[in-house]
Amino acid sequence: MFHKNIKLVLAVLILATGVWQFTENNIGNGIFLIFLSLIPVFLFYKNEYILLAFLQLRKQNFEGSRKWLTKIKNPETALVRKQQGYYNYLQGLMLSQTNLIQAEKFFKKAIELGLNMDMDLAVAKLNLAGVALSRRRKLEATNLINEVKKLDKQGMLKDQIKLMKDQMKKI
Repeated sequence: MFHKNIKLVLAVLILATGVWQFTENNIGNGIFLIFLSLIPVFLFYKNEYILLAFLQLRKQNFEGSRKWLTKIKNPETALVRKQQGYYNYLQGLMLSQTNLIQAEKFFKKAIELGLNMDMDLAVAKLNLAGVALSRRRKLEATNLINEVKKLDKQGMLKDQIKLMKDQMKKI
């Protein structure tokens, strides 16, 4: 993984080479290099290790996802703010299977840093509601579930919300 600033410098150098190719009447090379310069810019905003961790998570391979996330050294400086949010979100998802206390810290940090998609934010808040319920903080869980309802526009989390409400009635 390259540092985020190195990715931008690399993109500028490739773009400059593409412009130089245009001046040398190598139009095909110039077009190719301009398109090639978009790859480091894309990877500046979407970290490659986080993308690979998401792919492993889709396969329910938590160990593979953890392996990719451990390759990110010092995420505070190596990642953009939103990427840090997704880094913490993924860590929270993996820890929610084993350690709820640590998972809660990661989910709160992910929400604080921000997530791009409403669905990811809804899942993070739903997990936080589950942690609050397990600690018998009914008011906090109710507030989080209400926020999840607002964020879940497609209704994909209706069953989980209903299950949480049923559990709240038992407390």
